[in-house]
Amino acid sequence: MFGQVCWVLFALVVGMPSSFAEQGLMDHSSEMVSGELKAKRLGPSKVDPVVIGKVRYEVIHWGKERGLKQNGGYIAAFDASSGKELWILKVYDVAYNPNLEGDVQDVFIVSMSKGFFSGKLHIEDEKGRNFIIDPDTRGVEQE
Repeated sequence: MFGQVCWVLFALVVGMPSSFAEQGLMDHSSEMVSGELKAKRLGPSKVDPVVIGKVRYEVIHWGKERGLKQNGGYIAAFDASSGKELWILKVYDVAYNPNLEGDVQDVFIVSMSKGFFSGKLHIEDEKGRNFIIDPDTRGVEQE
């Protein structure tokens, strides 16, 4: 009897993760590792574009998808009327440790705004670091 109970419990535990997936209880932010459900990092929040003059500035979260060397830390400038991309600027470096999973090391921009009087972009990353971008020179200054 004891052996049967153990076998039933084992079957339930082994079958549970697939049941979760079938019921939609697992999503892209979770993965199975060695039979255990592990939470992965959630994606970055949307950052609204900023328009200064005739140029629209947007945050690029997924730089690697565009052939860039890192995720996070990039902005792109677009002609506001035509939508043509003018340039891309790396605001900061993301240092990756090859012994750790890459996506947990990404550092994303969380806010971007126009300075009140300066016409410069103010950017904050997930680590709380603040940067000022001069769109005319593409200079980056960390506050």
